Amino acid sequence: MQIDPKLVKALREKTGAGMMDCKQALQEAGGDIAEAEKILRKKGIAVAGKKALRAAKEGCIASYIHHGSKLGVLLEVNCETDFVARNEGFRELVKDITQHIAAANPSYVRREDVPAAVVEGEKEIYRAQVKDKPAPAIEKIVAGKLEKFYSQVCLLEQPFVKNPEITINDHVTAKIAQLGENIVVRRFIRWQLGEEIPGSTPAA
Repeated sequence: MQIDPKLVKALREKTGAGMMDCKQALQEAGGDIAEAEKILRKKGIAVAGKKALRAAKEGCIASYIHHGSKLGVLLEVNCETDFVARNEGFRELVKDITQHIAAANPSYVRREDVPAAVVEGEKEIYRAQVKDKPAPAIEKIVAGKLEKFYSQVCLLEQPFVKNPEITINDHVTAKIAQLGENIVVRRFIRWQLGEEIPGSTPAA
């Protein structure tokens, strides 16, 4: 099937994938750009999975101060080499994530970071909300509500504010496939003027 170069260019600009990968995905998708994007995402997940165990000890710490200087973010993102840490694509990813954190206000990087006590507290609330339903139904409802909770408070599971059709994890995965290195969102902190930070001592 002959693929219009304009479609290839549009898909490349949208995903950051290589020209040949975009062309092949469009051929597999019969010229459907939305389907081709899904194909590239699936391939990206496979590539990322192979690289996930590789050490990521380089990277950068980035800051973002929102307009008005009343909200700020510090973020550490790691990669494997200093070469990629200086790559424009990597820097764009880091910038995207800092701005997302400012807008979406996550509490944790990933679900594994959520304290067990917090998870159990959420489960108790959900069970109380549906206590009159049959036991098997309660557990299914609780599980569903817990997934929604993770998507609200965990950075990697939140819908990306610039493209809500994908999550931050999807965005990172696509960049792993593009740059060929493991990328790890390590930690972040978000400050808002006047907001009390857990563990800190407010000024007198």
